[in-house]
Amino acid sequence: MSTGIDQMPVFWMRRSRRARKAFEAFRHRMTRVEQNEIRTAVGPLSLSGRKSGEGSEAETRKASPKLFLVLSFLCALLGIGLLGEGLWIKAKAGVAQILLDRAFAESVATGKPVKPWSWADTWPVARIAVPRLQASAIALAGGSGQALAFGPGHLAQTPKPGERGTTVYAAHRDTHFRFLGDLKVGDEIKVTRDDGITFTYEMTGAEIVRWDQSKIDAGASGYNLALATCWPLDGQLGGPLRYVVRAQLKPSAMFGDSKKIVRAKLY
Repeated sequence: MSTGIDQMPVFWMRRSRRARKAFEAFRHRMTRVEQNEIRTAVGPLSLSGRKSGEGSEAETRKASPKLFLVLSFLCALLGIGLLGEGLWIKAKAGVAQILLDRAFAESVATGKPVKPWSWADTWPVARIAVPRLQASAIALAGGSGQALAFGPGHLAQTPKPGERGTTVYAAHRDTHFRFLGDLKVGDEIKVTRDDGITFTYEMTGAEIVRWDQSKIDAGASGYNLALATCWPLDGQLGGPLRYVVRAQLKPSAMFGDSKKIVRAKLY
């Protein structure tokens, strides 16, 4: 018959086993709590802290379609905006040329500058035409941003067509001077002034230059013409390069009222 003393080691062994099991279970629960807290804190910053990654992947899968839709919507808005801006520029240029043509015809008839609309700070001074391409544009006085928005600009401090030196016109590549890329050496370029006299130039060449290295000399000898626009011709962004078409006057092919031409000034 065993005594209580004999049973005590067995009792404490059983108690110790239970204690160890309880302690292991408690430690396991505490470890899981700590891991959950760490995942909660680190989760927004890194997906690698998750054991399986199932929750983060599910959230990512849920967010991806929404993000894709938002990005698609923004891209569509950007595309529509660029398309609308391009159409607006071309529509504005087309309508402006109609009003400029009327004002230019009135200037030729009256011999006085006529503004195309009341608030304009410029007026038509010439018509530039290329018969082979059936292209033409009304040029405005000055090379300001407002002038170039509606037509080619006759740069200040350069001579009028038919005068000694180099007459310079500048325009945007996607509207009024988009035909420059189709010009060929030998093409005729007719420029009619606001006094009705037409001077015919012959294209001699073209070159691509920096805007500050064009070497266009307004006081050069002879009777020259330079048409300038941005390069590349199909570009969408601005840059330092310019495409310059050069031409020389053909004195034997003048049109208009010959009584107004003082031929002595041409030589």
